[in-house]
Amino acid sequence: MIEVKNVVKSFDGFRALDGASLTVPDGAIYGLVGPNGAGKSTIIRHITGIYRQDSGEVLVEGVPVYENPAVKGLIAAIPDDWFYFPSASVRDMMQFYRGFYPKFDMDRYQRFQEIFPIPEKSVIRRLSKGMQKQVAFWLTMCCRPKYLILDEPVDGLDPVMRRQVWSLMMGDVEEYGTTVLVSSHNLRELEDVCDHVGIMSKGKILLERSLSDLQENIVKMQVVWSGEDTPALPAELNLLHTSHVGRVYTYIIRGNAEELKHRLSALSPLMMEALPLSLEEIFIYEMGGEQYAVKEIVL
Repeated sequence: MIEVKNVVKSFDGFRALDGASLTVPDGAIYGLVGPNGAGKSTIIRHITGIYRQDSGEVLVEGVPVYENPAVKGLIAAIPDDWFYFPSASVRDMMQFYRGFYPKFDMDRYQRFQEIFPIPEKSVIRRLSKGMQKQVAFWLTMCCRPKYLILDEPVDGLDPVMRRQVWSLMMGDVEEYGTTVLVSSHNLRELEDVCDHVGIMSKGKILLERSLSDLQENIVKMQVVWSGEDTPALPAELNLLHTSHVGRVYTYIIRGNAEELKHRLSALSPLMMEALPLSLEEIFIYEMGGEQYAVKEIVL
């Protein structure tokens, strides 16, 4: 289990993390989402032991990560800007990884050459961005980490390879119980693979839940009213957003779908339907709705 407890981290007086707390259960695929500058990469650098927090705790399996080689040996990471030695070939980096990951799997390394068809002697810096990301996945997944930490992991990969690496990761989660923490702006993709989600803003985790609980807590209701006048909704409803096209009104409401349908049916609508929200829509409305809407600029 990964636990971040009330972590504060400042850079030159700016609080990048402001009491951030999150919990990643064992065997979960946890999606960390948030706007640019929310602190996602900073919290990842604490979990991987690169940064030391000003206060709070960063624990993996109940023990601190920073300057703890035993714990770091359980963690493998692919940051947005993956590190490799400037003149290193794929094989050079394989030997480097193999030197400090005791579970490095050479059989898997050989098998993965069929999935990532990149010659071992290729100098990594001469490869395209997408091919460098393939090398990163190739080597990192051969380390057999218990915890896999990913920051914008599939950026630069083509659609076929994106599907391939997600399939490999999900296979490791199912077969070996690997725990995955992934930060990405591609919410549509995260929705397909994650079972837990944390939403981050301004150095804090606003909420974290299983994806199913998150989707059940916010509902999109489409309603057609019988008259020209729109009836007033019950004041106790937690209404996040309202829009309409003609007589079709769309309400984003926090709550349970069946309970909301029961309450709105008392207002005698002509038609009513509860629709699931995508993770992207949930993110927008949890982050404040209107202020995250696309703004029209008159030139």
